[in-house]
Amino acid sequence: MTTTTRPAEASGRFAIGGDLNVNRLGFGSMQLTGEGVWGEPRDPEEAVRVLRRAVELGVTLIDTADSYGPFVAERLIRKALHPYPDDLVIATKAGLTRQGPGQWRPVGRPEYLRQQAELSLRHLGVERIDLFQLHRIDPAVPVADQVGELALLQQEGKIRHIGLSEVGIEEVEEAGRSARIVSVQNLYNLAHRDAEPLLEYCEANGVAFIPWVPLATGRLAEAGGPLAEAAAGHGASPSQLALAWLLRRSPVMLPIPGTSTVAHLEDNVTAATVTLTDEQFEALSKGA
Repeated sequence: MTTTTRPAEASGRFAIGGDLNVNRLGFGSMQLTGEGVWGEPRDPEEAVRVLRRAVELGVTLIDTADSYGPFVAERLIRKALHPYPDDLVIATKAGLTRQGPGQWRPVGRPEYLRQQAELSLRHLGVERIDLFQLHRIDPAVPVADQVGELALLQQEGKIRHIGLSEVGIEEVEEAGRSARIVSVQNLYNLAHRDAEPLLEYCEANGVAFIPWVPLATGRLAEAGGPLAEAAAGHGASPSQLALAWLLRRSPVMLPIPGTSTVAHLEDNVTAATVTLTDEQFEALSKGA
């Protein structure tokens, strides 16, 4: 492991959509909100410190959503970082509505997605959203209508690139008939790899793969487990090895671990400086 004042830079670079160059280890803002991803954070000032420290550590991709709070995370990002650094990419999402703590329901009506995009522009304080992701495909609305509305917003200059969340290959291809899809965001981590075929599809097509819940290591990090043993011998934490494994797994992988504390953030971002040997990577892969 090496040390640097901007450790996220050690994660390598990826160009989302071919023109949004980011350091591959980013930050997810969901945990900055209240319990159940609802309402204000317990410590708003610490949330601001986390965001500012993330940028200081070299993070250039921050992922958020209108539904985090709702709108709490987006407003915190603006409070902490606006005016934004030139190299910072902010990705947001719409398509999940909130009825209370821990409650999420998809709504993909075109007029709703447009409304939420306009609100995100206002809450983030930007004229164009770098990456706007459909948070969930609404089964009650044709995919062409949902993605088609995002394509119209793109043509109007209100969003730059379009992404999807929690989809399969067929859905990506169907959405691709209405707009160019540059990213997907699916559940994926060392212990949960059901999205492996989609990851391989993204690799073959130059699509960014943003794994959510990248640190759900569970039994792997328990005493005597593969991660715990490897971490002890590596001088790293189990979480750092789990993130290092993701970064090693694919050049299109953009992990976005989130946290509500600066200490945990610094531990996560330092994972970018952890180098796994071929043997360590294979051992962790098999151990899962």
